[in-house]
Amino acid sequence: MVDEKYIFQMSGIKSHSQKRQLLQGIRLLGGKYIGGSEFKEATTHLIVQKGLASEKFLAACAGGKWIVTPQFVLDSVNQMAWLPEASYELNLTAQTPEIPNPLKTWRERVVNGTVSGAFQDWVVLIDIDDPTRRSIFVRILKAGRAVVFTDWPKSYAVTHVLTKNTSNDRAEECGIPRYNVSYVAKHLFGHVCSELNWSCNLESFDEEETCEKPALAAAVTDKSMNVTDDFSHKELEDMFKEYIIIMEQRKKMLLTVPEFYSYYTPNLPVQIPVVDFSNVQSLVECAFFPQALEEILGSLQPGVKPPAPLLQQLMQHTLHGDAKPLYLSMFITVLHSILRNNPTWGSPGHTKYFLQVLQCPECKGGLWSLLETSVRVCLASETTCHSLPSPPSTELFRLHCNLQEFFLRLFQLELHAASLGRSPRSSRASVLYSTFWNMWEKSTLTSRAVQQLSTLLIKTVLCAFNSTQEWRLGMSVTLQEILCVVVEFWAQEHSPLNSSLVEKGFKDLAEHIAILCQDLHCDMLKEVIPAIRSTRLRMFTADAIYRNICCSRGLLLSAEPLCLQKIVSTYLKALGNLCDRGSVQTLKGQSDRTEMNQPSTSSDAHVRGSEPAKDSAGGSDSGRETVPRGYHRVNAAGETLLHRACKRNQVETLLRILSVPGTDVNIKDHAGWTPLHEACNHGSTECVQALLQYCPNLQLGSQVQGVSPLHDALLSQHTHIAKMLLRRGGSPLLRLRDNEGQTPLDLVSFEALREELLRCAEEGDKALDTPCSQVQDVPFIESCSWVLSCLFLTYLQERHVPTYKTPLTPLDLSPTVCRTLIRLRPGTLASTWRDSCAVSLAEDLRTVLSLEQYVSQVSPALRHCHGDQTSLFVQLLEDLQAEGAALISGQSEFDSF
Repeated sequence: MVDEKYIFQMSGIKSHSQKRQLLQGIRLLGGKYIGGSEFKEATTHLIVQKGLASEKFLAACAGGKWIVTPQFVLDSVNQMAWLPEASYELNLTAQTPEIPNPLKTWRERVVNGTVSGAFQDWVVLIDIDDPTRRSIFVRILKAGRAVVFTDWPKSYAVTHVLTKNTSNDRAEECGIPRYNVSYVAKHLFGHVCSELNWSCNLESFDEEETCEKPALAAAVTDKSMNVTDDFSHKELEDMFKEYIIIMEQRKKMLLTVPEFYSYYTPNLPVQIPVVDFSNVQSLVECAFFPQALEEILGSLQPGVKPPAPLLQQLMQHTLHGDAKPLYLSMFITVLHSILRNNPTWGSPGHTKYFLQVLQCPECKGGLWSLLETSVRVCLASETTCHSLPSPPSTELFRLHCNLQEFFLRLFQLELHAASLGRSPRSSRASVLYSTFWNMWEKSTLTSRAVQQLSTLLIKTVLCAFNSTQEWRLGMSVTLQEILCVVVEFWAQEHSPLNSSLVEKGFKDLAEHIAILCQDLHCDMLKEVIPAIRSTRLRMFTADAIYRNICCSRGLLLSAEPLCLQKIVSTYLKALGNLCDRGSVQTLKGQSDRTEMNQPSTSSDAHVRGSEPAKDSAGGSDSGRETVPRGYHRVNAAGETLLHRACKRNQVETLLRILSVPGTDVNIKDHAGWTPLHEACNHGSTECVQALLQYCPNLQLGSQVQGVSPLHDALLSQHTHIAKMLLRRGGSPLLRLRDNEGQTPLDLVSFEALREELLRCAEEGDKALDTPCSQVQDVPFIESCSWVLSCLFLTYLQERHVPTYKTPLTPLDLSPTVCRTLIRLRPGTLASTWRDSCAVSLAEDLRTVLSLEQYVSQVSPALRHCHGDQTSLFVQLLEDLQAEGAALISGQSEFDSF
């Protein structure tokens, strides 16, 4: 009796003896073989030795059939039964395992009902004159469930015209995409088809021929993909979407731990054995802790969990007792063994168990409380949730480092499990999710625990800076990995639901980290920013830090989303503008503000009224008399003496305050108003002029509910102040909007005044665009160049912008594709493409191809700067410019599949 589940065809089997052996095996096991050169719909299995440019191979893939190697039949004959096909399925991506096998992908999609065939919803007109070749493509397309016509239909809307001709009048009139016949293989196999090394041309292949023809101009191996202006949009978008999917899968694989996951995932028995731990409890009560751990280790097996209260007692002895190194090592071993026998992924009961065990025995504050306490113990100077042995011994330091590594391994395994396709709801029932998010914080990345983790990470990085203790560096690396796993886990959970929410979450956390870093020296920034292992978070953090630096120097940056063009135009221009800014006392701002806002005490007043002494605001004894009376006092509204002087136009007092080292001219009161706001609101012209003249870091764009100083000046009819601001800040000030969406010009009703304000803004723009020939503060520019270089390189990595340094990029950028990108009008892609990631990649590539216009505008001061970081950044831009030119000319050297 013939088994209808095993109906075979063969393709590319040229050896008669091998074909005879396969036919005998198929019949011996009850299968059926269909001969001939045409593909038959009843086929369930196609036997091939390699990928072929044949009708049967393409049709079998399109129809979701099993495509197996001859060994499947031969091994089944040896076992006298059909074996599972998965091990014998032809793998087109065996050399590049990070790329999905297209044969498996299409088969699984057809089996699970996602599609009925690879060409579902296609209505195809085949415009091929040769009837034999036309019939071949009809069978291939129908195998993939396309609706096929050889003449224009009357009742169907054609979606594809498949042709060998370069033109089709009817298709051009209807605006229907025209595709070369090689597009069929490109749709099925994507970029893999260029690796198949097919010797047959799709336009002339025949099933039983050995077609060793060199002409490949229109075959599936054509790396230019025959992109023309007529269908470049569709072709380009598909190419970029596939490339992004491949690169995202690669990045996702870097976060997984398959070797550890297999070790920590045992086969749980159906019947969990019952183990009596009463003897262990007795040992603990008698303080025989090492013996208790030995008993536990000997009793552990899949599904067996020691009582949580018992482990809590052992945890308390571990953290507080005078435990020996062997005991501490055994305790960590017990935790790993319990996790291996009771993995938390997929088991809410195991998750709840570990949440009970992994918490401070005294505080009972959850796993985060225990992790935070562990890190603070290692930082030594940090306070903990309760008193602990002080000072900690070297063995206790090592214990906490091992405990932190255990938490990292647990979190990594849960991220790996979530990456295997578990639903978000079940993934949230995990130790990781329960540790860092409560039910009110689940939609935000910046939960309290994540913010505290970021703070501790920066402290550990700084603690490990120049430290000779190896365990400090190890602890820093562990926390770096934990933060990376945490943020990527959250992103993975929310990306399928709301990608904009994920991006906002990363930006918010990056802003938090940037605030933590605002007091750090540039040498410390070079340690902190690379310590952020998540490339997406590192990119947004570098962006936030750079924007904060520019803001602290009084530069306004545009608010459009981060993209490569913004980096090489707006940010690069800002770096040039920073070159003519002299050195300042501090960039931190926030610490200065705290210092000025300290209330005055009676003892302070006595000191200020008597002998000159060094003041907390800075300055030496010789300059003590320049500090004005009441400099430290803050009123109920949070206003400093600087605010009050600006409100009353007391310019002499203002100048005295500005002469005090460390004065923060951008300090805010409780409502958020700066001294410049007050001066603009009250018409204090002399104070505004003094601030603009003597404060290079004056923030002209500070806003309270959207109200900027320029808004304030125009609302109060102080047009002369508005002109002064525009001559300093330029047109970016006119683009600021308040909470009602109004720009400063919207507040002006007279056309003559509007034109005058625009002229003032033009004067400001010219002043800002005036090239600077020399860097005033080389260390500061070096720091800015380093941050911008970090942002530039991380952006290229995170957004998958290919360069010659990108290894094995699966994106083919032929000169035809590059010229097509250049010809596209700005904004065209955003209005015609549906995939926002593909649009962003295309726009970034357009920037790479046209980078010369931005590099040519690099400030002369930057080019003449001898600092290493600045020279490196300029060289990076020039290298990428050269790569863009090489791509257009077809001389690019970067590898491709």
